[in-house]
Amino acid sequence: MGLARTALLWISENRALRRALPNYRFIRRAVSRFMPGEELDDALEAALGLQRGGIRTILTRLGENVLDRRTAREVTDHYVEVTRRLRERSVDSYLSVKLTQLGLDLDEALCRENLERICNAAEDVDTWVWIDMEQSTYVDRTLEVYKEMRSRHRKVGICLQAYLRRTARDLEGLLPLSPSIRLVKGAYKEPASIAFAKRAEVDRNYLALSTTLLETTPQGAIFGVATHDQALIDRIIAEANKRGAGKSRYEFQMLYGIRMDAQRRLAGEGYSVRCLISYGSYWFPWYARRLAERPANVWFVLKNLLS
Repeated sequence: MGLARTALLWISENRALRRALPNYRFIRRAVSRFMPGEELDDALEAALGLQRGGIRTILTRLGENVLDRRTAREVTDHYVEVTRRLRERSVDSYLSVKLTQLGLDLDEALCRENLERICNAAEDVDTWVWIDMEQSTYVDRTLEVYKEMRSRHRKVGICLQAYLRRTARDLEGLLPLSPSIRLVKGAYKEPASIAFAKRAEVDRNYLALSTTLLETTPQGAIFGVATHDQALIDRIIAEANKRGAGKSRYEFQMLYGIRMDAQRRLAGEGYSVRCLISYGSYWFPWYARRLAERPANVWFVLKNLLS
């Protein structure tokens, strides 16, 4: 793992820096490239603009590691309200949630109850709920919660991380459920004993997992190709074509503010593209992890700030 990536991931987990750095104007200005604003209305306006250009969206309210019941309920109420606003404004968007936002660290039963409410609300407006994946210590519990929700809800998906050595085994265990999978590379600091340390290893595993998903994702489920790596995207498209997997068999799920030119190009070529729009006040740890995914982004941000 490179020094820049290691440093950024350390910063993302440092509580003192989490509190201090967002107060700097240049930091707030830099993050605006990656999120349209802190409020739901900001996210909805951005979603409508993208929708007019043929790109649909996924909405996520930033936050994690909630440790009191009131806040976990408030987050749940917020997502239920989001489903109402999606219908009201005719926005074609999925929801994406972290289980620690819903109280997983506090009480797993409470977390499941909160997620059930969100899934029911999403079902009422015929949209999807994606369960995000967090640090490796949460993987087993997250998978168990997903399996329970999948037994009652068709439109619920789970995120898997290609940098974890265990992910191929986890995917194999999920396949009997006809799962919907969002495949990411991974954005947390993990020891080499459980995670691939080299980019080439992560890329190889990502392609191998993608090949499995192209072959096994059934009609009605979703394989979300969640990467901005153009070389990987090209190879996955080639593998799909080789297997006769049409464009409806998978979709690209990319981040707001990153490779928007590629998102528009893919949408123009007839691929399904979903842009993940993040919003909310708890943005700093998320922002640092976004930079750590590709430390070259730091220089891009600095160049734009200086210009």
